[in-house]
Order: sequence, then structure tokens, then C-alpha cells
Amino acid sequence: MTKQLLIYEKVEAVTARKHGDLSVKVGDNYDFARKINSVPIMAAEFPNVGLDCAIVFTGNEQSIMPVMLMGFRDQENLYIDDGGQWTGGYVPAFFRRYPFVFSSADNGKTFTLCIDEDFPGCNREGKGERLFDTDGERTQYLKNVLEFLQEYQLSYQRTEAFSKKLKEMDLLEPMTAQFTTADGSSGNLTGFMAVNRENIKKLSGEQLAQLAATDELELIYVHIQSLKNFPRMLEKLKNSGEEPAREAPVTKQSAVKRKPTGNKSAATGKKAGSKKKAAKK
Repeated sequence: MTKQLLIYEKVEAVTARKHGDLSVKVGDNYDFARKINSVPIMAAEFPNVGLDCAIVFTGNEQSIMPVMLMGFRDQENLYIDDGGQWTGGYVPAFFRRYPFVFSSADNGKTFTLCIDEDFPGCNREGKGERLFDTDGERTQYLKNVLEFLQEYQLSYQRTEAFSKKLKEMDLLEPMTAQFTTADGSSGNLTGFMAVNRENIKKLSGEQLAQLAATDELELIYVHIQSLKNFPRMLEKLKNSGEEPAREAPVTKQSAVKRKPTGNKSAATGKKAGSKKKAAKK
């Protein structure tokens, strides 16, 4: 079985015929995201995500999107504890929409609501919320799910346009975050991009006014400020039992350096002497 969209295992279109008696019980367990070290976020989420997580950009020539970093290495999520509980302050919408997702077969012209049938909360014993009533009509719960995903899709399109604008204005550049753990092993977090402050200064007054009028200039500085959260990630690494070296803390100045790494599709953590790739999106 192939995993789709990072956390989805078995995605099927929601229909009354197939899911008429299906219930969904959603709890506060995020075990499904334990091996995800970065997740896409929407521009509207920047202020909340930026409080305790680093926001960076990943992608390629065709598409660039912001992501929330949650780990230094492949299959490492420092924001989920051993019991599957979320330890961060804000849960990204990408996780909150699970086990539901939109799919499209015509390049985004129309969307179909789908569900991950392998989600543990899916059941036919009436536990949680029903998707359809006894007459085969959508329940209020399902209507709320649809509304949430529609808002998510609109936000995705706005975020995609924002990211494209950053690229067109030549504000993004490849970056690398270096870290060292207490056992002496070092590593690099690569495959992501960040806004270069110096490039902001090169923008014309008209460009700056445009960014300010759409609140995108504020988003840029929230992103830049969020890079100071790398030490918080190292603190979580320490609490997980892998204490980082005290003599080499991660700081924006000393550990997040400009270094050509190429435009990869996801942040990648790699230890010295070995390569590790991040989860595919």
C-alpha cells in the first residue's frame, strides 16, 4: 500500500453508497504524523506557527510552498511525544483536516472529498460522528468537514500565489541549518529556502508598497523571525533524550547559513558521513 500526501494510506472518495454507515472518531492522538519532519502550512497560519516553530520554503522551479519544520532528520517529529500527543502550541491545518482530504483529477477545476479508510478512528459501530444519516443525506458533521476543506483549498491557492511572488521578486535563497548533538555527531538540515533580508532592501518602493498593502510584507518578517526557533527545536531534541552539544547551540547567526543546496522538495536532515531524505509530499 502506497502512502499518499505524507500521512494518508488508503484514500477513497466519500460516497453515501460506500460510507453510508461509516462513523469517524477523531481524538487528540497524532501518532499518524510521528515520522513527518516538515508539513505544508498556509500563509494565514504564519503568526501561530511562527511562535514556536521555524517556517521555511521548499519546492522546485514549478512550485514553492512554505512548510513548518518539526525535526532535524528524516522521520523525526519533535512535536509529538511517546503517547502520540502534540507538544507544540499550534496544530497545523494539514493535520487537523485528517483523515479527510480533497483530490482533483482535472488540475484543480473540481474537487472530490476523500477519506483515509485506514484511519483508526473510522468505524461502523457508531463511535464518533456519522458522515451520512439514515436517509443517506450528509450530516452536519460532514458539511462542516466540507466547509473546512473548501476554506483550506482557498487558503492554499493564496499561499501558492504568495510563494510565487517571493520567487519572482528574487527574495528566496537556499539555506542550511547546522546542528551538533551531545554525542558529538553533527548534521545539516538542507533542502529548504528562506528570505534574504538584503534582497528585501533591493526592492523598489512600488514592490514594497504592494507587499505591504496585501499584508505579505508582514508574513515575510514573521517567517524571518521564526528562524530563531531553531534553538527551541534543539531543546526538544534534548528533552527526547538526545541532548545537543552545549558548546554549539543553533542560532540564526551561527547555524543557519547561506549555502547553495539546490531547490529540493522538502527539508532534509543528514548526519556527517550519511545522507537522509525527508518525507515526500
